Amino acid sequence: MRRVIRWAGLVLAAAAVLAGCGGEEAVKHSFASDSEYVTDKGVLVVGVTDFEPLDYIQDGKWMGFDAEMAGLFAESIGVSAEFMEIDWKKKTELLNNGTIDCVWNGMTLSEKVREEMECSAAYLNNAQMVVVPVKNAEKLRTAKDCMHLLFAAEVSSAGEQELKDRNYRFTSASSQMEALENVISGKADAAVIDAIMAGALIGEGKQFEELICIDSLSSEEYGVGFRKGSDLAEKVNAFWRESFLSGVLQERAEKYGLENAVIEP
Repeated sequence: MRRVIRWAGLVLAAAAVLAGCGGEEAVKHSFASDSEYVTDKGVLVVGVTDFEPLDYIQDGKWMGFDAEMAGLFAESIGVSAEFMEIDWKKKTELLNNGTIDCVWNGMTLSEKVREEMECSAAYLNNAQMVVVPVKNAEKLRTAKDCMHLLFAAEVSSAGEQELKDRNYRFTSASSQMEALENVISGKADAAVIDAIMAGALIGEGKQFEELICIDSLSSEEYGVGFRKGSDLAEKVNAFWRESFLSGVLQERAEKYGLENAVIEP
């Protein structure tokens, strides 16, 4: 078994070199399926970003709704979950070169994502929210009121794409947290972030109580992404159904204040 794993590791490394040279060739392995490959190595490497309440670090451990559900899914297929913080704009490349096995981080099921990845069914509803300082809320009540402002949005995010589609001025941030921090510091006038994150962080008594959501730009759905052709996507769909029937999905959603966002499998 060690020889097989060592050989697979060498192939992974070679694929990573190819991807680093500009290609996005899918990782090659000697197994009949992606699930067999993950089961053999004994770990599901999950690509995440700091995105409360879905994935965030607390006491040195990744916590959140997505983190817990990813851990339970890994357990259901007989492996452990290993979380890796990633550069969001490189998520597809990291999947294809074998650095990670899935993206489980409140990922919007956009047309581009569906083209590049094997995606699970949608599991949470979301929207892109316009965020401004509370002190400016009286004069900035809609997205159109903000069209002359400088926005901040996470690079390669659904929020950034919404701003591009509207020809609004924006600066790219490395994360949604940084986008909010840019508004606090005055580097940007407004931000666009996910409604789920806004619900956890923005408002009286929360981390960003100086900010307020004034409008939404779009509605969307979240899904989990795997390498194109991976059989793990359908296994996640079965996991969603089982988790819903057992009540585990609803229980975890309520724990993180997401009970109203859950999509019934």
